[in-house]
Amino acid sequence: MSLHAARLSRARYGRQTLHAEWTKLRTLASTGWLLLAVAVLTIVVSVAADASATCQSGGCQTDPAKLSLTGVQAAQAIVAIVAVLAVSNEYSSGMIQVTLTAVPRRLTVLAAKAALIGGLFLAAGAVAVLASVLAGRLILPGHGFTPAHGYQPLSLGDGPVLRAACGSVLYLVLIALLSLGVATVVRESAVAIGLVLGLLYVFPVVASVVTNQQWHRHLEQIGPMTAGLYIQDTVDVQAFPLTPWQGLGVLALWAAGALTVGALVLRLRDA
Repeated sequence: MSLHAARLSRARYGRQTLHAEWTKLRTLASTGWLLLAVAVLTIVVSVAADASATCQSGGCQTDPAKLSLTGVQAAQAIVAIVAVLAVSNEYSSGMIQVTLTAVPRRLTVLAAKAALIGGLFLAAGAVAVLASVLAGRLILPGHGFTPAHGYQPLSLGDGPVLRAACGSVLYLVLIALLSLGVATVVRESAVAIGLVLGLLYVFPVVASVVTNQQWHRHLEQIGPMTAGLYIQDTVDVQAFPLTPWQGLGVLALWAAGALTVGALVLRLRDA
């Protein structure tokens, strides 16, 4: 077989695997509802945060962009659940044996799952974040976030706001990929969800009780949630332990590490 023919064969194989994984995802009733829940929860929590904030004078020390994206923190738990179930459901039902028999190239299966999960949350996250920013633009001026107090209306034409919005979408995608990798390693739904949520929330909890400033700073730098959410900051970003993109890079490393370990386990361990 020529090199060109081999490449075409691999490409066709990849498309067929992607189509098979998409069929499994879209035929699960829970997938659509959970994706809708991610968007709705993100918007509702963000709107509630906007509605509860006030700025009665200049310098009220609030980041309006981050405030309007508060819902991302709430929705990440659902994101983790959807990504975990994309793998663990197959193990619990025994369907994984059929999948790996039909597609012996196990890394292709994992890559297809990652591409689909990432794509779904890229779309759902974009809708949710866009609506959240729009809500902030409409609601916050009525609560004192006005030019007179040093705040311009939120706009995606503003570089930092655009970065916070796009970064929030990428944050949700990376949380999904991290969860997918963890689920591939441990297989069990409850264990995988517990591990992912533990990774997200343990670091900030521990950091909040650590009195040593150096250790506190390090915990904020390495925690996937704490570091990743720096991407939302648009005010006084130089005061944080990491720049916004560095923080998102830390989360990307966590996701890449989880997927790498997941790929190794999937390749070496029996289904």
